[in-house]
Amino acid sequence: MPVDRKLASHIGKRRSIRRYRPAAIRRSVVKRMLAAATRAPSAHNRQPWRFAVLDDEASKARLAAAMGERLRKDRMADGDDVAAIDADVVRSRARICDAPLVVVVSVDLRDMDIYPDERRSEAEYLMAVQSTAMAAQNLLLAAHSEGLGACVMCAPLFCPDTVTAALNLPREWRPQMLVTIGAPARRGKKRPRLPLDDIIVWPPRGGTRPAE
Repeated sequence: MPVDRKLASHIGKRRSIRRYRPAAIRRSVVKRMLAAATRAPSAHNRQPWRFAVLDDEASKARLAAAMGERLRKDRMADGDDVAAIDADVVRSRARICDAPLVVVVSVDLRDMDIYPDERRSEAEYLMAVQSTAMAAQNLLLAAHSEGLGACVMCAPLFCPDTVTAALNLPREWRPQMLVTIGAPARRGKKRPRLPLDDIIVWPPRGGTRPAE
C-alpha cells in the first residue's frame, strides 16, 4: 500500500544512507534538525532525549577508537575469527569517521517518575527510551527534508559506558544510538516492507470479528 502523497516526500522516500560526501554541515542546519527532533512526543512531556553533536575529526576518531576496541574485546571473548573481527572494526570506524556529522542520541531519566518496584520502574524506563526513539525518527526525517542522508547505528547499546567515557558525557546520559548524517554519496536502496496483512490484527469487538 503506497504512503499518502503528503508524507511521501519524507517518509516514503527516506532511505538509510551509510556513505557521504565530505561536505561539512552548517551548525545552523544542525540546530534546525535537532529542533525538529525535540518536537517529538514524550512520556509526561519530560523530553528525556539528549544529543551530543560530533562535527570534528578528533571527537569522531576518539569515539570510533574506543568503540572499536570494545567491539574487538567482546568478539575475541566470543571466539570469533580474527580476520572477521578486524574487518568489523574497520567497517565500524569508517562509518563513524567518514560521516560529516555524528549525533549521539542518549536518554536521561532524571526527570522521569520514580517507583519503588521493578515492574513500574522498567515501564518508566521504556517510556523514556520510546520517547527518545521518536525524537531520533524526527531527526532522520528532518535530515531528509534538508536534502541530507542519515543512518542509525545502535552499537552504543552494547557499550554505553565506553561511549560515555570516550566523549566525557554526563554520567546520567545513557547512549542509545548514533545517527550519522551527511550529503549522500549514493542513493540508498529501497528495502521491501512486510505486507500490512501480515503485521496487523483487528481484535474482535463484542465477540464478533469485524467485516472485511
